[in-house]
Amino acid sequence: MLARLHLVTDDAVLRATDFRERAQAVLAAHGPALALHVRGHGLPAAELFAIAEDLAFAGDAAGAEILVNDRVDVALAAGADGVQLGRRSLPVAAARELLGVDAWIGYSAHEAEEAAQAAADGADFVLIGTVYETASHPGREPAGTALVRAAVSAVAPAEVPVLAIGGVTPERVGELLEAGAYGVAALGGVWHTADPVAAVARYLAALGAGG
Repeated sequence: MLARLHLVTDDAVLRATDFRERAQAVLAAHGPALALHVRGHGLPAAELFAIAEDLAFAGDAAGAEILVNDRVDVALAAGADGVQLGRRSLPVAAARELLGVDAWIGYSAHEAEEAAQAAADGADFVLIGTVYETASHPGREPAGTALVRAAVSAVAPAEVPVLAIGGVTPERVGELLEAGAYGVAALGGVWHTADPVAAVARYLAALGAGG
């Protein structure tokens, strides 16, 4: 079953000296309720692989899903549970052929029509955003919950879960669920806090999905 809380990283998060320790603590505490996305577009393949391999091992032990953003080759080599694709990635169908039927394949969309196409192409779930203003995408106009509603409606024929991303806080989870979101994704709300284990607990409580 797809996790309802997805934790996303970026280059700075992955390169923090204590990232692996913090990530493993989060996985150990809340593993079955989580999917952790290893997203590091600026990292060399070898560095990204080393991180993904460590987390794939920890994720297996904790019952969490570990996904690699964009890099299907790294996901395969590291033994990850799947990938998160986007408009600049391999097509969903090509990734499926490489990864097999059991892998999770997500797609990051910015418009309802793009979400519908990803669902039609065979994506298992869609991240839609940017919903709220977020420091990770400065200058991108937040679309609000209307985008979530539109994406949920667009993918309804394929029954593909939609998760909201972009400026999501625990306090905003309720209105996103009301808009039809299956779950949410977070970056700063977890990794930019002093206690990511406690931060994840707050998101899970808001989702009604304790880990």
